[in-house]
Amino acid sequence: MDHFEIRNGVLHAEDVPLTEIAATVGTPVYVYSRATLTRHARVFRDALAPLARSHIAFAVKSNPNLAVLKLLAAEGYGADVVSAGEMDRAMAAGMTPESIIFSGVGKTRRELVRALEAGIGQFNLESEEEGVELAALAAERGLSAGAALRVNPDVDAGTHGKISTGKAENKFGVPYDRAGGIYARLAALRGLQMRALAVHIGSQLQSLAPLESAFVRMGALMREIRAAGHAVSHMDLGGGVGVPYKAGEEFPSPEAYGAMVARVTADWDATLMFEPGRVITGNSGILVTEVVRVKPGVTCPFVIVDAAMNDLARPALYDAWHDFVAVRPSGERMLANIVGPICESSDTFAMGRDIDVVQAGDLAAFRTAGAYGATMANTYNSRALVPEVMVDGARWAVVADRIEPAAILAAEHVPDWLE
Repeated sequence: MDHFEIRNGVLHAEDVPLTEIAATVGTPVYVYSRATLTRHARVFRDALAPLARSHIAFAVKSNPNLAVLKLLAAEGYGADVVSAGEMDRAMAAGMTPESIIFSGVGKTRRELVRALEAGIGQFNLESEEEGVELAALAAERGLSAGAALRVNPDVDAGTHGKISTGKAENKFGVPYDRAGGIYARLAALRGLQMRALAVHIGSQLQSLAPLESAFVRMGALMREIRAAGHAVSHMDLGGGVGVPYKAGEEFPSPEAYGAMVARVTADWDATLMFEPGRVITGNSGILVTEVVRVKPGVTCPFVIVDAAMNDLARPALYDAWHDFVAVRPSGERMLANIVGPICESSDTFAMGRDIDVVQAGDLAAFRTAGAYGATMANTYNSRALVPEVMVDGARWAVVADRIEPAAILAAEHVPDWLE
């Protein structure tokens, strides 16, 4: 459920017509619904209510906008971060250091030091080498770093290959059959407080079966490590619950996910940690765009819009589907290719798609763009960095400015010897 609907013939975000935002801010522009974000955050949190001890750390990479993080902090969420920059954003939004999980396969020495000095709650270690380095850095400073060992359970998530993270050939985590020995060696190091195992097998999962398989394997590993005399007080179960991007798609509900977790972990006696991202923000945002022109094609026309792959990269990266709808639909339909203005053939949002009839100057929107949308935006072709807006009932505000090419150009410098 979201709060984007047609009222009086115009697509609204909550109580605000998108025509009003586009007229003021221009296009392309991301628009988020506060009501949708709040509802999704609460639904996911409520789904975990049967668990004795749990902690939710929002996957900042899915949408790092400060206003979004501020809202989630108010709902009791911590943060799952994969860079020092994301850590800074989470803390700026009011998330406490101890509520932050620092994930990521390539944390630099500088990032480890900054996170240690900030006092973050848990480092998710991706290798034994990383754990040894962190232990030495912590010990030098008289600190003890709370840590989890991320394990690769070699479970196929059944998702797109580029967002699968739990198969043996993926770069994440340590091999399952070596995890027990690595955990034991790290637990003996001064400067580390090994307290958890972590697993994350991928994003946009359409079935709970791969997750359950991975969790069962992790439970067995936890019991093995405990039997060897080591503490495992926390279990980080990652994220991955998917959202529908087009009509007719079905995904497990947060309630079904919570029930599965409760059943599988009933005898674990551990604090369970979760890293949801897309399931919170995906349907809370749209990308509003204007049709530049409609160009005849060989089989169907090209609808050229002012949004491009630099604003919404998912279709170019993953062949991802985003519903495309007119802001003022007439009820008529057309078959069209939807493309952007970037000088790349991959700047294509859809081919041969059945869409609302649109013409030059019309506004349209890409739905379900609140996750992995603005966060992946760039300035390719010297285009502006797309702005972001948040709506709250009948009021709205720009929560990220459009950064114009002139501002980007001003940050560049020509050396004296080229003058």
